[in-house]
Amino acid sequence: MPHHTPAPSPTPGKVHLVGAGPGAADLLTLRAARLIGAADVIVYDKLVGPDILALARKDAEFIYAGKQAGNHTLPQPDINRLLVTLALAGKNVVRLKGGDPFVFARGGEEIAELAGAGIAFEVVPGITAATGAAAFAGIPLTHREHAQALVFVTGHVKDGTCSLDWPALVRPGQTVVIYMGLGALPSISRHLVEAGMAPDMPAACVQDATLPSQVTITGGIAELPDKVIAAGITSPALLIIGSVVSLRDALQWFEGAAPH
Repeated sequence: MPHHTPAPSPTPGKVHLVGAGPGAADLLTLRAARLIGAADVIVYDKLVGPDILALARKDAEFIYAGKQAGNHTLPQPDINRLLVTLALAGKNVVRLKGGDPFVFARGGEEIAELAGAGIAFEVVPGITAATGAAAFAGIPLTHREHAQALVFVTGHVKDGTCSLDWPALVRPGQTVVIYMGLGALPSISRHLVEAGMAPDMPAACVQDATLPSQVTITGGIAELPDKVIAAGITSPALLIIGSVVSLRDALQWFEGAAPH
């Protein structure tokens, strides 16, 4: 929403970089909820739901800074500068980011700008999408019989390509979680199989993790792209790849259950 540029204050404010978690409001940390409720200004991302924003003061100012493929409401450098400007105006700012601020969320870039400007800041971790989606899909990310390593990567496509260390991702005994990989799923699937992953390696795509609208699609990595397209899956969605996905049939508890 439109916002004005506040005048500098003799006493600078503070910026709290807060993880909003994977979606459900009751998965916020207590510290996150307290800070949201005390903020003068909340600069929030696309994946922060209305139930979380409802925790704010009635007189709080809201500034939307969401991003999606090909459409950035505010470019990242502008967001960085905005946080500095708000703090210099004496505002108590919450920068509210989906998941965890330090997991594929550019939190490091934002606090680097704050540190360079001498602005006081605090980072509040949140449940990241990987752990939220896995827990609510009934997929343990690690398991003594399946995976002794866990790898987080981003499948964000730049210039039409998805460049990852494919041989590293097909090593045995690990689970691979791919953030922002839905649009590149056909390419990801092909590259993994070409690098030596079994075409029937269990894989899952989880949409709207932790929310009542959550949907999980599973299948072999080679067939998953077609199954995801057939199901009409849209972002936000997370990919989980590894033999741990085979445990879902016995361990799923959330989808289709009575409201919590």
